Amino acid sequence: MHSDQGPVEAAYLEAVAAFAAETGIDSLVVREPQVAAGFAGFGAESAVEGHGLGGLFPPGHGGYHDGAQVSLSVALELGRAMLRGSGAWCRLEVEGRFTIHVGWDQYVYVGSSDPCPAAVARTRALGLFPERLDASPYDVEVDGPGAQRPADDVFWARVRWCVATRQAALLEENHVGNAARWHRLDADSLDAVRARLVPRSRLAVWPDLSPDVGAVLADLPEEGLIEFVWEDEDGRIASIVADESQFAELAIQVCGARAASALSLCIDGRQPLMTAVLPDEDGVLRARWRTEATSDDRHWAFLTTLHRGQICTGTVVAMPDFGVIFVDIGGFTAMINLPEVSWRPIDHPSDVLTVGQGVTAEILDIDLVRQRVPMSLKALEEDPLPVLAQQIGRIVRGPVTRLTPFGAFVRIEDREHGLEGLLHHTESAGTSVDGPEEGIQVGDILTVKIIDVDPENRRIGLSRVQARSAALQ
Repeated sequence: MHSDQGPVEAAYLEAVAAFAAETGIDSLVVREPQVAAGFAGFGAESAVEGHGLGGLFPPGHGGYHDGAQVSLSVALELGRAMLRGSGAWCRLEVEGRFTIHVGWDQYVYVGSSDPCPAAVARTRALGLFPERLDASPYDVEVDGPGAQRPADDVFWARVRWCVATRQAALLEENHVGNAARWHRLDADSLDAVRARLVPRSRLAVWPDLSPDVGAVLADLPEEGLIEFVWEDEDGRIASIVADESQFAELAIQVCGARAASALSLCIDGRQPLMTAVLPDEDGVLRARWRTEATSDDRHWAFLTTLHRGQICTGTVVAMPDFGVIFVDIGGFTAMINLPEVSWRPIDHPSDVLTVGQGVTAEILDIDLVRQRVPMSLKALEEDPLPVLAQQIGRIVRGPVTRLTPFGAFVRIEDREHGLEGLLHHTESAGTSVDGPEEGIQVGDILTVKIIDVDPENRRIGLSRVQARSAALQ
């Protein structure tokens, strides 16, 4: 029934107080707070006929937020405000013990861990009609699968990296369910902004405002709602929701602005770079509301399921000229650098792989800040150098693959991309001390002796002199 701001309203609140008293409740916690249209400065308004919002919370945003603890008297005044529709709506709870929910239809649900027979009788005596329910019809509904991203140290490190790389510079703070504050970020201000955020706020990180305000205004849609965010000449960030009928007035209002952006209000069109919810000081995320996951958020969620040393299968999606393989490992693109492709020498990944080929590799690291996952193919193969180290003294034949000022490299395995050793000019019979033996060309087949194998530094030493000496013995 609708409150008449008189006897019925008083009866509602007295009944709630009776249930609280019988349960032993003297304070409650605010959950999922909202403000009514026109009351975005909640806590700063004047009193409404002696009740309303004035005086319940200090001016600003520090008192009315998810997780704020309020006395029973303040909780009852919030209940009065909700019954009157005078500026606020929230759930009031003591976890596992007591609940006050006011429905949009102005019915009141009171949940208690105790039977409360005296409170039930008092409610009836007040002329109300209590009905037993198994659960609140106004309970919270968590939308969407998956983990909610917390605004933890890893999140802020990513924000800082995105600001440094000029991918982001604007932070939207939803301190209550339907009101927001905006902050423009740079490397110097980020920590100060973080310190003054309201507890359990929902956050969205956006690209920076455009300094070309005229171009932003000229690019407004022909119809539909947008949220216009701008920085005024004094450096204050403001926002307003407007449609096409208000764009002319909006242009006048933002005259002189330093920078601006027009953001869609459609779910499909409203795409921040990343979102998160502030955890409590102990690092636990207790806010129940969710943000609409962005691709960055989905990447974060996927990366948190990975660990160093994990074996992953994927598909090669690209091999650019700078020698990196990009591999799709389930919607995320990991990378394999050229030195991690093979223990043996290759010039380009395309020497051994093709785009579209399936591969199995080991994860070397997970960088949640840059969202990079380097992997290794060779980590799943046996390193051939420790085996070769057991063969020092063996005589082998192989082609010269390249010449350097200090000697020639000779392939010592009879296979494509086989291991190569260095035939230093001092170990090449008949050489000059200043360079490789005259007459040796790439492709020549030489007989050499393996004289040194250093697995740690990936070096193989060869000698043509010692190979000839061995042959003469």
